[in-house]
Amino acid sequence: MTNKTFHHWKKVVDEDNIAWLHLDRENANANTLSSEVMKEFEQLLEQLEQHVYKGVVILSDKKSGFIAGADVNEFLDMTDEDKAFEYVEYCQSLFNRLEQLPCPTVALINGFCMGGGTEMVLACNYRIAEDELKTRIGLPEINLGIHPGFGGVVRSTRLLSPLAAMDMMLTGRPLSARAALRIGLVNYVVPDRHMVNAARKTILHRPRPVKAGMIKKLLSHRIIRPLIAQQMRKRVMKRASKAHYPAPYALIELWEKYAGSSQMMQQEARSISKLIGTDTAQNLIHVFFLQNGMKETGKESPFKARHVHVIGAGIMGGDIACWCALKGLTVTLQDQSPERIAPAIKRAARLFRKKLKIRHRVTAAMDRLIPDPDGYGLKNADVIIEAIFEDLKTKQELFKKIESAAKPDALFCTNTSSIPLNELGSVLENPSRLVGLHFFNPVEKMQLIEIVHDKDTNEQVTRDASSFATQIGKLPLKVKSSPGFLVNRVLMPYLLEAAFMVQEGISPTLIDKAALDFGMPMGPVELADKVGLDICLSVAEILTSRLGGEIPDILHDRVSSGNLGIKTDRGFYEYRKGKPVKVKAEGQSITIITIQDRLVFRLMNEAVTCLREGVVDGEEMLDAGIIFGTGFAPFTGGPLKYLHTLKLESQKKRFEELNSKYGGRFVMDKGWEKLLC
Repeated sequence: MTNKTFHHWKKVVDEDNIAWLHLDRENANANTLSSEVMKEFEQLLEQLEQHVYKGVVILSDKKSGFIAGADVNEFLDMTDEDKAFEYVEYCQSLFNRLEQLPCPTVALINGFCMGGGTEMVLACNYRIAEDELKTRIGLPEINLGIHPGFGGVVRSTRLLSPLAAMDMMLTGRPLSARAALRIGLVNYVVPDRHMVNAARKTILHRPRPVKAGMIKKLLSHRIIRPLIAQQMRKRVMKRASKAHYPAPYALIELWEKYAGSSQMMQQEARSISKLIGTDTAQNLIHVFFLQNGMKETGKESPFKARHVHVIGAGIMGGDIACWCALKGLTVTLQDQSPERIAPAIKRAARLFRKKLKIRHRVTAAMDRLIPDPDGYGLKNADVIIEAIFEDLKTKQELFKKIESAAKPDALFCTNTSSIPLNELGSVLENPSRLVGLHFFNPVEKMQLIEIVHDKDTNEQVTRDASSFATQIGKLPLKVKSSPGFLVNRVLMPYLLEAAFMVQEGISPTLIDKAALDFGMPMGPVELADKVGLDICLSVAEILTSRLGGEIPDILHDRVSSGNLGIKTDRGFYEYRKGKPVKVKAEGQSITIITIQDRLVFRLMNEAVTCLREGVVDGEEMLDAGIIFGTGFAPFTGGPLKYLHTLKLESQKKRFEELNSKYGGRFVMDKGWEKLLC
């Protein structure tokens, strides 16, 4: 028997008197718990409470996954604390009613199960997850500047070890199906073909649900909690300050004060209601939409690759090849000899073991990555990526050689970080097929790919390249071919200003502290060392030769003396076992505020220039590129969103002060007036 009175839900009662609740949000690619979906769920609960069923199963009819979480669009209207509290309490009441149903309840989890979706399944008696790589279960609300609020904090810390539950919430990292099974978040992990049968058997036989053991209860004891909470705060402080990111601290306080208490559910609602209207939460929600906007650009083309051919097995080329193989593509990796390819294969084995863990999946990934010193895979590839060293003539010779051998419809890509496309494409018979795919190092961690195009690039090629980026799990950003594109161009003045300060005798430790206090994920001095001072100098020379500007002598000196950063154990810092030796800053006359202004104003000024020159399409895409390409303080919403919080006249005055004291590097771009008027 099927109930057809809903837009988003469908209730089917089978011959065993089991009610199957199918969620398929209308006119949406993914299920989210919008207010409409929750209203219909309330009506379903009324039906379930009025009839006696053998059991209830909640499942998704979307191939994309189970439930992506609450509808984040609705968070933008929840800046009023009392209204937010009312809605959160309403959602809590629905999940409480689900938990209190008189029959066993089962959640069948396929694909992603995030946020509110995970909070819903925690209210069920049993959770069965699909044994697939795409299955991911988590409570990532912390990334939006909030924490779980629909009972997720109460139920996760009650069901699991509080250490595991809090780690999942504080990091926001989703778990694979098997990792979720190990910590007790799900009861069973089964292949897709057994999911429905597993749910039916679970309801008919009612195995005893796993309950928290004595050790789990002990860790939540009121005497132990403050000690654990203190350690949690210390770990969080290494990643995020309370001033910029209050949510993790609010979550720890909630658990420390109220774990096991009858008040905890209400306090959870009150805590999230206070957080959701803060500038941090609203800016992080803005960043969430920026990320989704980038993903949408990858849907403008149906292009899907099966075979990728990478030329150049160095660090960047080898890691691009590894990543593509990890994502399920056949990859041929070409270089001048097997010996040059071998290190990339070794790195791939480590990456696959780390990410895939299960032996047969690791083996399958290794089989997809094929050493190809003679370039046999070129003619069959859907995507060809050039990743050799940055030399115009060498790249031109390569493109001229391989153009005729490649399929006419293959994506023809370069990973250049600085050479304009028109110069590379000048040797091609069809330069319109050339597009830049600028990956960032390390490939496995950096989400962004700059999709570089110029006036000659075919628009469909640009769209296909964006589609390929999303296919391999990256965020595409369309940028105009110009010196440094976007990220390197905006980042370099920031790094160079840090080098100027070191040259002036300012402590690198103090410079990095100022950046971290502002909200950057890493200080600019340590970042330069990590990138490599030789690479920084090379990019700086290319940019200054085309755009003007100056390079501090200290950067030339460090490189000429062989002190290149972490890779030589000495750059601006000395390194021991890969860690910088940071000497305490003493006797420094410069203030933290001045250091921050010098760093951030140069970065924002270059960002404004890039916007004015049309390097990217609009403010939002520029903010997205800088956040995901450099890690620029996400709680600000991005450099341009942060800029809008400033006053034009005071910024003009500050630029004049800095310019008079530190030279012509602080000339305010004329684009500021347009943005702040």
